[in-house]
Amino acid sequence: MEYRRAWRNGGTYFFTVNCLQRKDNHCLVDNISLLREVIAKVKQTHPFKIHAWVLLPDHMHCVIELPENDANFSIRWMLIKMLFSRGLPKTERLSGVRQLRRERGVWQRRYWEHLIRNDRDYKAHMDYVHINPVKHGLVKEVKDWPYSTFHRLVKESVYEPGWGGGMEAELGYKD
Repeated sequence: MEYRRAWRNGGTYFFTVNCLQRKDNHCLVDNISLLREVIAKVKQTHPFKIHAWVLLPDHMHCVIELPENDANFSIRWMLIKMLFSRGLPKTERLSGVRQLRRERGVWQRRYWEHLIRNDRDYKAHMDYVHINPVKHGLVKEVKDWPYSTFHRLVKESVYEPGWGGGMEAELGYKD
């Protein structure tokens, strides 16, 4: 399959990144400190601005913005996934292909990326990121999920504390 990526210097992107094993996997929330450390480390060498981020047990969504002269989001994801995997004990079952390639069995190889096109698209993806824990039945209200930028954005008056959804339904994404 041929993957086409939308490369734009200074672009703002929505991403979905999944763990390899999704069923009954809490790898991300169980290792949130490691993930935060890895993201901070990658941001030092390959800066990006986090507009929104939600961490679920087995996948994550985010909206990030790259620097004006940079379109290389793939290096950032490669580093985040690699450094996070290296920080975990080697307990996952590996396929023969992954063993041959000396890969860990933590992440799906690919990720979903979408270049944000305009303000309406931006708002829809921001909403989608933050409503996701409710969508997956993890909490009844967005404010109850601790692994989200929603709380920071409430403090910045971007969202009301009782916000519960908006334009995210227009997107029709399925995890």
